[in-house]
Amino acid sequence: MAENDRTGGLPTPTPPTPPPPPPPVISLCVSTSPQARAKRKISALEEEVQRLKQDKAIKQRKTTYYVSQGRALRRMVVLYTPIEDLVAENDQRCEDLDGDHTIEQNHLQRGYIELAKTLPWFHEKLASLDCEESEDMFRKLKRGADSARGDDTGTLKELVASWVNIECRPSSLLRADDKHHRGFVNDACGKLLCPAEWCWEDPAVRAGIRDRTAAFIVSENSWPLFMYDNYEADAENLERGLFKSKLLVMGFKAIFTSPSSANEVDGDGDGIDIIENNRRARRRSDHTKVKTCIRFALSNITSWHTIDGDFDYQFFWNNIVDFFEDPPGPAALARVNKLLDWWTRKVFGRNHRQDLTPDVINHMSVCSLAAQRLQMEDAAFDSD
Repeated sequence: MAENDRTGGLPTPTPPTPPPPPPPVISLCVSTSPQARAKRKISALEEEVQRLKQDKAIKQRKTTYYVSQGRALRRMVVLYTPIEDLVAENDQRCEDLDGDHTIEQNHLQRGYIELAKTLPWFHEKLASLDCEESEDMFRKLKRGADSARGDDTGTLKELVASWVNIECRPSSLLRADDKHHRGFVNDACGKLLCPAEWCWEDPAVRAGIRDRTAAFIVSENSWPLFMYDNYEADAENLERGLFKSKLLVMGFKAIFTSPSSANEVDGDGDGIDIIENNRRARRRSDHTKVKTCIRFALSNITSWHTIDGDFDYQFFWNNIVDFFEDPPGPAALARVNKLLDWWTRKVFGRNHRQDLTPDVINHMSVCSLAAQRLQMEDAAFDSD
């Protein structure tokens, strides 16, 4: 009774029954030795390491491939324009087939077409990549492009100095390791860089250019004399001799064949691998790259920039491409093709393989000897 008073008259609650213990886990494993299990773990880890190495090797090969392929971009496709801009312009044209296009847009599209020619795999490969993969490919291509431009400008920096010393015989020889004494401060380089419409021998012209007066603005709107045959321009016919200078041919051969071959420009070449080389020599942008690099090598700027004073290298590139790719009519196009044929012969030699008709071949010594041997064989058979 007293206990009920202490609990307020309520019965004492019964404590909950604890849950039964879980049934013991019965292992179905078949006992093996620790040594055997350790060997299998090691083997699995070795396979994983090998797979990771293979993935790394594949990635490295892909990187090496893209970088090596990218070396062609600044030489044959575009001077500065990012690849992304070329791709974006081509995509825009696919969506707007009938739209009007500016000159700049046409330059971009020509760049994309040249890119597809230079890297035939690029267009199809780009379609199979996602955004992140394509950006990674662009970075690697750009790395190769920048590396090639550095190599080319470094090579021509030294070679152009020796060529100018031989061609122009300046009183003070150019040093291969110094660019500060080049450009218009140097008479030999100044004459080669002088616009075709002026005469460098005129003291007023030299002073005006060096003082950068408004009357003598050196820009990409003038053809420099180093691009002309014998470094002389005809004011009445500015196309005569343009792109035929010995300096340009030596620069082309130094970059696209070998530096040692640059000294062999007086003849028509020896014709080695002539068929393939003729095909490559027809590409207009090959020559464009050389012209911009020669101009840079003659200048006194020590690092590559888009702008050199009033001279814009990108517009200079466009002017050269337009000369070859956008002639005003069929007569000008014929002269362009004749000029490219001249470059082919000058760099790689003459090619007459298309004239080797079956009739001509039948009169050559290989076929003649084969016919004579057959006659002798028939005569020996008849005598027996």
